Amino acid sequence: MRIYDPNPATLEALRGTNIEVMIGVPNDALQSLNDQNAANTWVSNNIVKYSNVKFAYIAVGNEVDPNNGNSQYVPYVLRAMQNVYNSIRNAGLGNQIKVSTATYSGLLGTSFPPSSGAFRDNVRGFIEPIIRFLAQNNQPMLANIYPYFSNPGSNLPYALFTAPGPVVNDNGRQYSNLFDAILDAHYAAQARIGGGNVEIVVSESGWPSSGGSVATTGNAGTYYRNLISHVKGTSGTPLKPGRSIKTFLFAMFDENKKPGSEEERHFGLFFPNQQPKYGQLSFN
Repeated sequence: MRIYDPNPATLEALRGTNIEVMIGVPNDALQSLNDQNAANTWVSNNIVKYSNVKFAYIAVGNEVDPNNGNSQYVPYVLRAMQNVYNSIRNAGLGNQIKVSTATYSGLLGTSFPPSSGAFRDNVRGFIEPIIRFLAQNNQPMLANIYPYFSNPGSNLPYALFTAPGPVVNDNGRQYSNLFDAILDAHYAAQARIGGGNVEIVVSESGWPSSGGSVATTGNAGTYYRNLISHVKGTSGTPLKPGRSIKTFLFAMFDENKKPGSEEERHFGLFFPNQQPKYGQLSFN
């Protein structure tokens, strides 16, 4: 599971469960972690303290982007990542926990066809040193991948993994679902700036059950079931075949008090009362 900040009650509940955890450094904490001592303290209090929690990833910042409302955090991401990485290694956890940051498709200036994927010109100065750091230290990139926000109504089966065959032919690579196309556009963008071998872990993907013309319980259930089946398999993507795709579903619960558009409140696999929205989803 992925949690977005080191909530003590959540971490206590995770002790001894063997649930693999991605834990986040909130954007508003990035500046403070530009100090190595502060990063050491953060790791001590939120990672080392919970030695029987199965941490796998630390997401240092989420969707920081020179072009969105998180732009004020751009100067702090890389140094915070470096400091947290140093702290994790010094704690003897470097082989267990990967350190990265969570990006998203808004950083791409070009995403179609997938092989033409490229970061926006004014993003490269921000993302290139991050990708260089990840490549040098064998750390993955985290990326939030949402076919729902890529005009799915234009070809709904392509977005829901239900297309009967290939929809996009990209220089011989056949794409039958939009998820793979977006993910490979991220890989192509990374490759242009020296990150072709940096693995991407999908740190969020989901579909809302209400709030938009294609945001229905039926479509969302279809997306989640087919996404789980796809990423658990070993087909990979046309650019990166023969592998499963580590993927985190967004979200566990509907965020019924979340501000913004109506659809943002309906991404949960569970209702706020903890009742499942889609019946039994198989993760095994």
